[in-house]
Amino acid sequence: MHGTFVVLLPLSLIVMVFGGMAGFISILARAYLLLLLTGFIFLFGALITLAGVSVYVAYSAAAFKEALCLSGRKTLENIDIRFGWSLALAWISFIAEVLTSLAFLLASRIVGLRRRQEQGI
Repeated sequence: MHGTFVVLLPLSLIVMVFGGMAGFISILARAYLLLLLTGFIFLFGALITLAGVSVYVAYSAAAFKEALCLSGRKTLENIDIRFGWSLALAWISFIAEVLTSLAFLLASRIVGLRRRQEQGI
C-alpha cells in the first residue's frame, strides 16, 4: 500500500500540471475538443487524488493496527493519531480539481453552443 500512494499522489500532481498547460492553450485557442479534453484530464487527476488519499488513510489505519499488535495495547492506547495539514490540503486539491474540471467542461459546452449558433446564422 505504501508504494501505491507514493506513486498516486505525485502522478496526480503531474496530471494537474499537464492539465494546466492544456487548459491554458485551450482557453487561448477556444478549441471545443481541447477544452473538453482538459476537463476530462482534470477529472482524471481528481480521481487519482481521491484514490491516493483513500489509500493513504487505509495504509495509516493498517500501520496503526499493526503497531498496536506488535507492542501491546497498553502502550499505544493514549496515542492520538492526526493527519494534519497534508490530508486537509489533499482534500482541498481534490475539490479544486473537480471544480476546475467542471469549469472546463462548461466552457467547452459554451464554446460548442456558440459555434453551432455561428454556423446556423
